[in-house]
Amino acid sequence: MGATGFLTAVLLLAGIIVLFKTVRMVPQGYEWTVERFGKYTHTLDPGLHFLVPVVYGVGRKVNMMEQVLDVPSQDVITRDNAVVRVDGVVFFQVLDAAKAAYEVANLEIATIALVQTNIRTVIGSMDLDESLSNRETINAQLLNVVDQATNPWGIKVTRIEIRDIQPPRDLVDSMARQMKAERERRAVILEAEGHRQSEILRAEGDKQAAILQAEGQKESAFREAEARERLAEAEAKATQMVSDAIANGDVQAINYFIAQKYVEAFRELATAPNQKFVLMPMEASGVIGSIGGIAELAREALGKQQAGAVARGVQTPRGG
Repeated sequence: MGATGFLTAVLLLAGIIVLFKTVRMVPQGYEWTVERFGKYTHTLDPGLHFLVPVVYGVGRKVNMMEQVLDVPSQDVITRDNAVVRVDGVVFFQVLDAAKAAYEVANLEIATIALVQTNIRTVIGSMDLDESLSNRETINAQLLNVVDQATNPWGIKVTRIEIRDIQPPRDLVDSMARQMKAERERRAVILEAEGHRQSEILRAEGDKQAAILQAEGQKESAFREAEARERLAEAEAKATQMVSDAIANGDVQAINYFIAQKYVEAFRELATAPNQKFVLMPMEASGVIGSIGGIAELAREALGKQQAGAVARGVQTPRGG
């Protein structure tokens, strides 16, 4: 009874083991390779599968989802012999589970080694300034080379990102000083350009002011000459009138003309800015006589006007 129960338990345990070996459930995002007596035969997709125990077995369980690998930092020498420390990340996805399982011994380690080697190659072909400013170019070159190299492994490298490029500390300080000097140089140039522009604008303003001032002086001189011309014409006309009066026997006109000129000359002499007090001999009778001539001339002119008015008044009724 005891031996029978033990045998039954053994058979039950063996049946459970065979059942687990027969029924296989592959989770989503994974693919399993199947081996027959250790040789690859086919690949199991996600879902429920049945295998003949002992004859068939699961070889590798391959992750088909996109994965990310950290690329450890390493020292890289640029083309101009500058040492920089570089690290990054790699994104890849397995497309062929059989190749990823049997074409390379350790897929992740091989991928990281390949990326590190190509980082040294790509950055080593650039100067320090190029490597610091052309990170997108470095990423594109690395992606192209690594993707072609890993194609036989059944994977697709979707993206490679250089995470950090660290120059040596003394080089960073030198670059900071260089940048500061460059900015100061630009500031000096901008200040000089501003000063030059200011001087140009000031010179243009002075030029316009000089032109306007010259035009004003020209206009003033023209008007002054015109005024002198009119004054000369008035003087000539007055002289002509006096000459006509003298020719007609009117002696009082010459007295008026001389008295007027005499008074104007004396007024200008008295109001000169360099004289405070004027003491000069003169004949008062000459001035009084000239003034008397002016009065006599005025009376004669008034008498002629009245006589003309009376004559017109007399002629008007006669005509009527």
